[in-house]
Amino acid sequence: MAETYTTLRVEEHRDRVHVRLDRPEVRNAIDHVMAQELDRVCARLEETPKVLILSGTQTPSGGVFASGADIAELRERRRDEALAGINSGVFTRIAKLPLPVIAALDGYALGGGAELAYAADFRIGTPSLKIGNPETGLGILAAAGASWRLRELVGEPVAKEMLLAGRILGAEEALGLHLITEIHPPEELIQAADALADRICRQDSLAVRITKSVFHTPVGAHPVIDQLAQGILFESEAKFDRMQEFLNRKNSDRKRTP
Repeated sequence: MAETYTTLRVEEHRDRVHVRLDRPEVRNAIDHVMAQELDRVCARLEETPKVLILSGTQTPSGGVFASGADIAELRERRRDEALAGINSGVFTRIAKLPLPVIAALDGYALGGGAELAYAADFRIGTPSLKIGNPETGLGILAAAGASWRLRELVGEPVAKEMLLAGRILGAEEALGLHLITEIHPPEELIQAADALADRICRQDSLAVRITKSVFHTPVGAHPVIDQLAQGILFESEAKFDRMQEFLNRKNSDRKRTP
């Protein structure tokens, strides 16, 4: 991606894109410009699907994913900006990207930063992770996905405690609730994200794309949508090639078995 970004560091590789939130002076707070730049990244990934890894750059006080929305900017927003859904729109776009999104979380992931993480397909963290939604303490609500994604991720009782009572989860709590799936030392976090991306990229890309779409289809559309999707995959060259490779390996193993 040869574009210029002011709030992001973007590294593009053959099968993945790594985007680092890069506003260390405000602990990677998400402002309007960052939302617009994330939107531009999404446009490129919709056109050329790749796995997306999201992380934060190091700040003067250490590792931080995103401390939330930019409060100074948020303080000045009024009704029309809220109705425009500045953050919710781009987070929904991230959630709907063709290939999976991995959020690598170090330090604080609060408010809008947490909601960005909730939009990812996978979340991994470090021992210092603090994740939650303190918006009601600021006189607003978490309106960029937490009010409905969080219930799906951690269940209604914990989601209500986080949204209504400002509960912040530590790394071990988040792991126990499956909000994150792995904990790694900070210096190994990106390596772990790449290892997860490697596992995804070893699968058939079309099968991953269609499975992600089917997974997020409303319950009422199943099983018809599953059957239609399977019909598409049953005609793909990758299906025949990969299954033949599997059968070849199986036959080879049988021949080596005494």
